[in-house]
Amino acid sequence: MPVIGFLSSRSPGESAGVVAAFREGLRQSGFAEGQNIVIAFRWAEGHYDRLAELAADLIGLRVAVLVAAGGPPSALAAKAATSTIPVVFSAVNDPVRLGLVPSLNRPGGNVTGMSLLTSEMIGKMAQLLKEVVPAAVAIAYLLNPSSPSAELYAKEAPTIANALKIRIPVLNASTEEDLDEAFAALRKTGADALIVPAEPFFDSHRDRIVALAGRHAVPMIASLREYAVVGGLMSYGPSLPDSYRRAGVYVGRILKGEKPADLPVMQPTKYDLVLNLKTAKALGLSVPDKLLALADEVLE
Repeated sequence: MPVIGFLSSRSPGESAGVVAAFREGLRQSGFAEGQNIVIAFRWAEGHYDRLAELAADLIGLRVAVLVAAGGPPSALAAKAATSTIPVVFSAVNDPVRLGLVPSLNRPGGNVTGMSLLTSEMIGKMAQLLKEVVPAAVAIAYLLNPSSPSAELYAKEAPTIANALKIRIPVLNASTEEDLDEAFAALRKTGADALIVPAEPFFDSHRDRIVALAGRHAVPMIASLREYAVVGGLMSYGPSLPDSYRRAGVYVGRILKGEKPADLPVMQPTKYDLVLNLKTAKALGLSVPDKLLALADEVLE
């Protein structure tokens, strides 16, 4: 049976939902683990410096396809590790700007996958958050300096600030201790709210981030629905499980003989706005009716 290498920058426990979605995509293509394929998992658990070694380990198994899960860190590690084994990435922001592929429509080479959202989407998230917190004069921006996407995200901050006429102080965090320190420093920056972009380390610690936001009474918007489900104020972005499901479909197509060079990088077709009214009430915020009307999901 062919072996699929699954390289993730995240952790197995909190990734159960997206792994299930990946397996569903494989089933849609006619492949089931233990029946006609084997999946070899390797987890970096938020330690991006481990990814190169884990990728080399999977290549040593002679995998038929290497899946790079958990955003840009694992995707870049997979691309650096092999130029011949097909690589399918999932949930990557701006794959062209990151250098993973030369073009979305014609990726060429051995790499293709699923684009999650562009860094420009952060501007929309800030706009939505400003509607719930209209008096905000500053909205903090949480970044992981060790992430390949950090520079792309940081470049958007001045544009957002100018468009909304607010300040965008940046808070850096790449460890659990950094998260505690970032939230402790948040009020010192004068920020009234917080943006959490899609980032594997943050996503792995979403429960902790939401708990810290609640403890510090900070209105927060994240790019993934999962944050709002566990108590975040709101989220706006594409479906992460759907990205993994479609990655599974692509892996199946490659196993059947298609080449990554001929498979366009897929982009989200829908962005969902999720509001948590229980959290809004706890923060003393009133969600405008027009925002409630726009919401794809309202949690009460």
